[in-house]
Amino acid sequence: MPKRSASLDQVFQALADPTRRKVIERLVAGPATTSELAEPFDMTLPSFTQHLGVLERAGLVTSSKQGRVRIYQLDPAGLAVADGWLADKRRLWERRLDQLDELLTTLKEDDR
Repeated sequence: MPKRSASLDQVFQALADPTRRKVIERLVAGPATTSELAEPFDMTLPSFTQHLGVLERAGLVTSSKQGRVRIYQLDPAGLAVADGWLADKRRLWERRLDQLDELLTTLKEDDR
């Protein structure tokens, strides 16, 4: 469980940054080189590659080297960690809201 928690923290920390979220959105379309990913951003390449490192350590992207070019692609397993946590929370709140609805319905019927 602590391993999952640390991984979850890393995923949400990585996704907290708008630059990294835009990189993820771009990679949905398919793999891209470092230069292709960095092109829309007004920052130095070393600064941008730090963002890629955060995404890779969080398990959201993977990279491979082809010659002198590094190619990045989305790793759906990393997003599945966040999706699983959110699904758990969604089920919890749906159950609580259903219970509240039942209580309010009962109270309303009792008032009649």
